[in-house]
Amino acid sequence: MHNHHKHAIVTGAYGAIGLAIAKGIAAKGFSVTLVGRDKAKLEKTRDSLIRQTSNPGITYEVVDLGLHQEIVDLGRRWKGPLHLLVNNAATAPRQRIQTPEGTEVQWATNVLGYFRMISYLEQFMENQPDARIVNVASYWAGSLDLRDPCFRERPYNNDAAYRQAKQANRMISVAFADRLAPKGITVNACHPGDVNSKLSNAFGFGGSESPEQGAETPLYLSLSDEVRGVTGKYYEHLQQVACPFVKDAREVEQLYQLCNTWTL
Repeated sequence: MHNHHKHAIVTGAYGAIGLAIAKGIAAKGFSVTLVGRDKAKLEKTRDSLIRQTSNPGITYEVVDLGLHQEIVDLGRRWKGPLHLLVNNAATAPRQRIQTPEGTEVQWATNVLGYFRMISYLEQFMENQPDARIVNVASYWAGSLDLRDPCFRERPYNNDAAYRQAKQANRMISVAFADRLAPKGITVNACHPGDVNSKLSNAFGFGGSESPEQGAETPLYLSLSDEVRGVTGKYYEHLQQVACPFVKDAREVEQLYQLCNTWTL
C-alpha cells in the first residue's frame, strides 16, 4: 500500500517517540518530512528510515521549533500539499532559558511551536482528502497560568513548565479543531506511552514502554480509518478520554488569542 501522493510532517522526528511515529507513517507509504534542529541527526534518521521502510520519499527540514522566524521560513519553503502534521517536538530544560526571540524555551517550543506549525501550514492542508493534525500532548498536564506563561514572575521548574505546556497543547487542539473544521482538517491531541526518552530523563524518569508502544496512539490518530472525521478530541491508549481542560470555552479562546499575539 503506497500513499506517495500523501505528505506528512513529523516534528521532533529523531527523539524516541518521534522516530517511531515517523517510521510508522513512512511504512504506510506516505512521503515524510522530518523536522528538527539538528541536521546531522536528521540526516542519520532519514537514511535509517529509508533503509528500514524501503520508502525513498523521506526528506528533512532543519527548523528550530522554538523560533518564530524559522517556522515562517518553513511555511515559505513548503511546496504543498500536506495531509498529515504530527506536532511531537518537546523540550524540558532544567533551568529557565529564553530563545533569542526572548520567550521561555518550553513555552516557545512545546506550545508556540505547535501553534505556529498549524498556523503556517494549514493552508497546504485545506480541502485535502482526510487532512489530519495530531498534537502529541500528555496526561502529565495542568497548572496553566495565562498571566505568566513564561515564568517571569513565578519560580521556574521544568516539570511545572512542561505540565503547563501539555495542558495548553490539549486546549489549542480544540481551538484549532473548531476553526479548521470548515476547511476539512481534523485536529486531535493524545498522550503517547511512557517511554524512556531524553525528555522523560529530563524529569528524572525512565519509562516502561517501548518507543513503538509510545507511538501507538499518535499513529492511530494519524492513520486509522476509525477516527476519520473525528476532531477536537483527546486520546490515551487508543481511547477517547474526556479532557477537563477544554470545558471552559472562554479560557480555551483566551489561550488561543494569547498564542496568536506571539505569532502575528
